[in-house]
Amino acid sequence: MFDIPTIHRPAKALLDGLASIGTATASSELYKMGIRNPFIAGAVPHSRGKVVAGPALTLQFMPKREDLYGDDEYADREKQLHRHALYHVEAGDVVVVDARGDIQSGIFGEMMLTYFAGKGGAGMVIDGVIRDAAKAFALDIGYWMRGASPNFHTQTTLMPHAVNVPIACGGTYVRPGDIIIADDDGAICVPIAYAERLLEAGSHHAEWEDFSRLMLSKGGDLRRYYPLAPEAEAEYQAWKAQQSRSER
Repeated sequence: MFDIPTIHRPAKALLDGLASIGTATASSELYKMGIRNPFIAGAVPHSRGKVVAGPALTLQFMPKREDLYGDDEYADREKQLHRHALYHVEAGDVVVVDARGDIQSGIFGEMMLTYFAGKGGAGMVIDGVIRDAAKAFALDIGYWMRGASPNFHTQTTLMPHAVNVPIACGGTYVRPGDIIIADDDGAICVPIAYAERLLEAGSHHAEWEDFSRLMLSKGGDLRRYYPLAPEAEAEYQAWKAQQSRSER
């Protein structure tokens, strides 16, 4: 019924590495690479302590127009385009929804989200809301969104328009297959072409921050240890070598 493009899914090691560096470090390093604002604004963390990094499946909503999207979608369930986004889910995927910041229409409810969880979906990033929140939050899914609503997805002013097309989610351009990193600071979009370089830069950043955090916790000079000053480089390298020996 719908011709929906597929996405390329990167290696799990890459995704795990990006998850480990987190959104704050990733956002800073992307800024240095020329990606000024990867942050998906409005998609507030609702799963505290949850960290995901996975390829984006995208779902785009548009303002509802009744001659294009009428009530007969419930006469034929396969006309419900938002279902088709979930049909394409594989383990570790993140569904990213441009719901236009709408806080009235629950994009997915408990049953759809249960299906998503059952397929191994990692997280939902929605510039909008869900419904059946109490039961939905009991599922092992990460949620980054604006909140909840009792209304179903096309009850008010929205209609699903396309799956796996470029979207604007929270003011950020997201292409299908881009990598989403999401944690307690929110969700960011990593252009897939930048992912390997980001992992390398972000891992180095996270490593020297581990050293600096340790030194600051001992009362070290902020000017020396954050950001790491050139005169502290030898000290950092010695610490790094010691860590390597300890891991053997």
